Amino acid sequence: MKTIFLTLALAAASFAALAQSQPVTVARPSMAAPADAFTATMAATIAEQNAAKAPAAAQAVLAKLERIAAAAPTAWEPRYYQARGYLQLGFASEGADDEQRDKLFDQAQAALDQAKKLPGADQAELLVMQAYIYQGRIMVAPMTRGMVYSGRVAEALSQAKTLAPSNPRVYLLLGNDSFYRPSMFGGGAEKAKPLYEKAKSLFASFKPATVLSPVWGEKMTDAMLARVNGTAATK
Repeated sequence: MKTIFLTLALAAASFAALAQSQPVTVARPSMAAPADAFTATMAATIAEQNAAKAPAAAQAVLAKLERIAAAAPTAWEPRYYQARGYLQLGFASEGADDEQRDKLFDQAQAALDQAKKLPGADQAELLVMQAYIYQGRIMVAPMTRGMVYSGRVAEALSQAKTLAPSNPRVYLLLGNDSFYRPSMFGGGAEKAKPLYEKAKSLFASFKPATVLSPVWGEKMTDAMLARVNGTAATK
């Protein structure tokens, strides 16, 4: 069981990949800054986060998001992307001990909890991120947390699916949950494949609500579909 849950980290590799890049200098918005300045600043910062591979670059983006959040305290997006950044670091921190990883997931949860309190937040996306943080918790201590947090993952994704049935990230994480669940408990590659295929089809037509809305997950879906097909081919 421990091996099965630990492999959740491999599924997160596409999401958590942190790369060598130099951060772009972006002006800090002020409370009086026009909405388009905030949007431009956030869009540039999200692009930096997507490009960052080295942990130092990822940490620099997190620091920038903290400054943006302080300057625009009613905007949920900076806190959401902070949660995403800490989650990336938690999954990608090879060699870190369990306590260090748990602290990163604690920081992800703290940022997400702040985003949940802000007006206009995309509740479905917050629920998807919550489910992903729970999967990180499982990775840290699968034997003691697997049963409890698996239920929480399922609950969060069920709620997200009700709110946004066309959100591809819902099906991606459902696929991951199925793929790494033992077949004796209803999981496995064959169960996961239609979920990944559903995610793939939804990504093809997915249109984010705003330029700052989450769009991550398509590359991971492709990687997991390839893995599922490879698993099936070896049977």
